[in-house]
Amino acid sequence: MKVPPMPVLSDAKIRALKPKEKPYKQADFDGLFLLVNPGGSKLWRFKYRWMDKEKLLSFGKYPDLSLKQARDKRDAARKVLAEGKDPSFERKREQAAKEAEHRETFSKLADALLEKKRLEGKSASTLAKSEWLHTLLCADLGNYPISQITARDVLVPLRKMEARGRNESALRMRSAAGQVFRYAIAQGLIENDPTFGLKDALTRAPVKHRSALINPEQVGGLMRAIEGFDGQPATRIALQLLAMTALRPGELRMAEWAEIDLEKAIWTVPAHRAKMRRPHMVPLSPQALGKLNELQTLTGWGELLFPSIRSSRRCMSENTLNAALRRMGYSGDDMTAHGFRATFSTLANESGLWSADAIERALAHVEGNEIRKAYARGAHWDERVQIATWWADFLQELADSSGQRQTA
Repeated sequence: MKVPPMPVLSDAKIRALKPKEKPYKQADFDGLFLLVNPGGSKLWRFKYRWMDKEKLLSFGKYPDLSLKQARDKRDAARKVLAEGKDPSFERKREQAAKEAEHRETFSKLADALLEKKRLEGKSASTLAKSEWLHTLLCADLGNYPISQITARDVLVPLRKMEARGRNESALRMRSAAGQVFRYAIAQGLIENDPTFGLKDALTRAPVKHRSALINPEQVGGLMRAIEGFDGQPATRIALQLLAMTALRPGELRMAEWAEIDLEKAIWTVPAHRAKMRRPHMVPLSPQALGKLNELQTLTGWGELLFPSIRSSRRCMSENTLNAALRRMGYSGDDMTAHGFRATFSTLANESGLWSADAIERALAHVEGNEIRKAYARGAHWDERVQIATWWADFLQELADSSGQRQTA
């Protein structure tokens, strides 16, 4: 059995070493030695050979680095040598990785993710929401290296938002933070998403669906109220088209005349404005075409169907439609602009006349199953054309019958 060499150095011997006029070495063993400088500093060095060349590796200063710690570092370096690697090169690589790690802050990764979304063509509203959430998160996490952030760190800004009673915003912040961490994982910077452990840490407010009228008689009354709306004519037409087409309010408000083909009776929502980022074709009923012809006399001179009354370059405000409903006596608990979609979905399904797939396509909902999604792209168009006409006729019938009952 090979007996290891007796250590030359001990703490007592090291403390007894005195400086001289010139630097000198005091050896331990296996290449470790202490360099004693004239100024009194004692520095650990490790001498080794790599590719037939003598090299030195610095470990630190005694007593900041103890004798035992210096020997541990020497043993670790010898192990690297045994693996056929240069300890000096490996240490430089580790230091470079650590420096890069500290440069990759949460703020930097959040900005990179936002730019990625911008290049992917995400909508302006999506980018604005992401930027707002990133700003809230970066107030506490921005300067932290992405690799050092823990679930406890992420919880700090989330709890601040909860303390303000903004539970839904806190949940969205967690989701936004998770996107940043998953982006960092994809870049090879970290291995885990710390927000996963916060899944059940936040308070979830009860789900509140957008208000919508689904009682046929009430829907008829709503359509009569819209027809009698005494505000801006373009606002009235917007609500009528929203009811007939089941478009999302944002898709309708930002629509351009170039999207409307009156001859073919098709309204094509372009991919960059559609929520699901794919073009959505909407068949137009005769009634919808009539409203568009009426609207053309009001706004056909410009690019937008529904320009703002303050600037023709901007579309109608998202609050305009809901404000019009409030003016007609419908509170936020009764009906919203987005609620027209739920009204259509409910009554069209309850009619039993149409397939659920065609109704979902009319609503521009994306099929989760990839095979069905590929099929659904071109399917149900003829049925959707029939639904559009039926729905417009049905809305008119409800308005007429509701009015007759009120008169009787």
